[in-house]
Amino acid sequence: MSQPAKIGILTVSDRASRGQYEDLSGPAIIDTLNNYLTSAWEPVYRLVEDEQPLIEDALKALVDKEGCALVVTTGGTGPAQRDVTPEATEAVCDRMMPGFGELMRMESLKYVPTAILSRQTAGLRGQSLIINLPGKPKAIRQCLDAVFPAVPYCLDLMDGPYLQCNESVINAFRPKAK
Repeated sequence: MSQPAKIGILTVSDRASRGQYEDLSGPAIIDTLNNYLTSAWEPVYRLVEDEQPLIEDALKALVDKEGCALVVTTGGTGPAQRDVTPEATEAVCDRMMPGFGELMRMESLKYVPTAILSRQTAGLRGQSLIINLPGKPKAIRQCLDAVFPAVPYCLDLMDGPYLQCNESVINAFRPKAK
């Protein structure tokens, strides 16, 4: 039996990290992934302040030490001075995957005109995929619904864990074998 896939969940929030309010976004990601995935997986959760070095350290630890094949961040993707999650992601990635951010913004524009202010992106660090999501739980689900169909195949191409999805909830796209 193979090990459960490790998936990092990183919430970036000054106020939640100080205990001023409960982190609802990290748990929303976990709930969404529980809804999507039928294969075994293990969440590895972290919560950090909006500080680029802290975000970078958390991303590196989730990938390099914890062995997460997928890391999903939430928060810190807007235009505010302290929103530095995309910069931290770019700093730790070997290659960027701009299509993820493009698709998430297109999807979010169906709901709010301010989606153009979001700077979420995605990138690859070693054999891991890092995806930045917005901070609001409703927007998290909308964005994950848009991009997640490509995630399992992306991990396949990087020799990562095989993620099996609940097809009544979300359909992962994998090309048919020739």
